[in-house]
Amino acid sequence: MSLKKLLLCATFLCSITNQCISSGFSEEIETSDTKASAVREGRASCPSMSMVISGFPEFSPKAQIVFEQVKRVIADAFSRYGYSPLETSTFERVETIQAKGMVDKEIYALRRLQAEEGEGDKDLALRFDLTVPLARYVAEHSNKLTFPFRRQAVGKVYRGEKASTGRYREFYQFDADIIGRGTLDIIHDAEPPAMIHEIFDSLGIGEFVIRLNNRKILQGMFGSLGIEDPKKIKKAIRVVDSLEKVSRGETVSQLIELGIAPEKVDELIDILTTTAPNNAILERLDLMAASMEAGFKEGTDQLKAVYDATLALGVPERRLRIDLGIARGLDYYTGTVYETNLLAAPDLGSICSGGRYDELISKYAEARESFPGVGISIGLTRLLSNLFERGILRAETQSPAKVLVTTQDRALLSSYQAIAATLRRAGINTEIYYEDSRLGKQITSASKKGIPFVLIGNNSELSSGNINVKNLLTGIQETIPVDVLAEYLRAH
Repeated sequence: MSLKKLLLCATFLCSITNQCISSGFSEEIETSDTKASAVREGRASCPSMSMVISGFPEFSPKAQIVFEQVKRVIADAFSRYGYSPLETSTFERVETIQAKGMVDKEIYALRRLQAEEGEGDKDLALRFDLTVPLARYVAEHSNKLTFPFRRQAVGKVYRGEKASTGRYREFYQFDADIIGRGTLDIIHDAEPPAMIHEIFDSLGIGEFVIRLNNRKILQGMFGSLGIEDPKKIKKAIRVVDSLEKVSRGETVSQLIELGIAPEKVDELIDILTTTAPNNAILERLDLMAASMEAGFKEGTDQLKAVYDATLALGVPERRLRIDLGIARGLDYYTGTVYETNLLAAPDLGSICSGGRYDELISKYAEARESFPGVGISIGLTRLLSNLFERGILRAETQSPAKVLVTTQDRALLSSYQAIAATLRRAGINTEIYYEDSRLGKQITSASKKGIPFVLIGNNSELSSGNINVKNLLTGIQETIPVDVLAEYLRAH
């Protein structure tokens, strides 16, 4: 059952307002900007306005519950494919991060507030992503790992870029990678899209498509069009990566500037943006290979192998699209690349992306030993903030509890606690209302938190071995024997 359906069946989800706060974020996410706004408008208090920092989001409790459920769905999918969890330090040496070619101005350096002059100044930094820590870890521990090494990791990363709607300075990423030693068969590249399919299908967030390409095809195209300088090829790939973000005219101008003959540019763009069926594109690539350099043929063969293997792993053809315009802007990708898009929200961009990198880890390894890898990354914070804002995912319950045990008589508190303990041992999340309040207030508290069941029992009922169960969704109240209470709640 999908996460969304599960939540609906559990009636954790009712309806949330689609009204967005002034900064453009969903009301389920509170950033320091919105806190500052609330302070200025007299709706909240803040001990020190200087503590307010933009780009650092905070989810509300009900949104965080959904966030944790999504994390479990992702982790379970990765685990089914044999990916082991790995947690690395939040801090890395600056030169370690820079080796990947990150923009220096987006790296947060770490320094003690009262550090002596020159003492570790800018020697450490907050991690920029989860790929560099993986590369460093594999290089350092290669003799202790068994290859191919499958790893999954979730954690916060930090980027010193300008905060805006859906773009944060601190956010969660969830990654999965396969690393080989010396070689990594191209067939491994089919696992990431297969996992992507399982994850987003389980989340029930609507139709999506996984777009596949191979950068060797692009490099071969540019080589056949007269671009041989590796630096220019990298620039050309970045131009392709921006196809959907800029006008066709601007793309044409940029490619001509890089040295492609004007009469060839339109034909190239038509090929890169074709929406022909997958098999038709593969057939066309086979025909083109005869007039291209060897790298183009290799990329075509790899793309076909990955496509066929992904279908064999159970991904429906409608969820896969060969898209020759997918390039991924980062220079370290060397072959297969992926992007995933929600069909109902194309403006959201890629919600999960990645690809093959054959040379990245060797930058950190002794004697430049080869550790080819392939992986994907999900920007969890950005993804969920957008899904909440668009109403694609809805957050309702403020508590993970399914049951609230009310307190009618404080003299019976030990009995209420015993019932709660029994339910918890049975795997049913249970909360006890300890405050001395009237029953109506306790039931209202459960309703506000989204807890669907309330237990009500006085001395007479408990003495007879029974307790009242009120279903707040239907309004129905039943008297249930305590010894079958867990079975009853599990069935409902």
